[in-house]
Amino acid sequence: MPWINEDLCVSCGVCVDDCPVGAIVLNEDQKALINEDDCIRCGQCHDVCPQDAVRHDGERIPDEVAANIEKAKSLLQHYSSPDQRQLFLERMVRYFKKEQKVADLTVDRLTAMKADLGND
Repeated sequence: MPWINEDLCVSCGVCVDDCPVGAIVLNEDQKALINEDDCIRCGQCHDVCPQDAVRHDGERIPDEVAANIEKAKSLLQHYSSPDQRQLFLERMVRYFKKEQKVADLTVDRLTAMKADLGND
């Protein structure tokens, strides 16, 4: 999912004007903001931004991992015994393994769809 680096955005509105589905608006600070629900992931905003303010979501992986760890640490405080804490962390590992499996299966199916399109 593309996102806008507000430090680089100069409020020119080029991405707003070029978005084919109107998924980008200028927020109250006049910085571009992408509505994730409306975005069709065409990449056009990335291509037209003169400031390279439109960024790829892969850049956020370290931040997302850190946020997950911080959330787990905050939830861990609700468990007093070492055994409870271990069980909680095992549940968290199972949760993220399930998320990983969902992502892997989704990628497999999308790859198959892409191959099928090539056969049309």
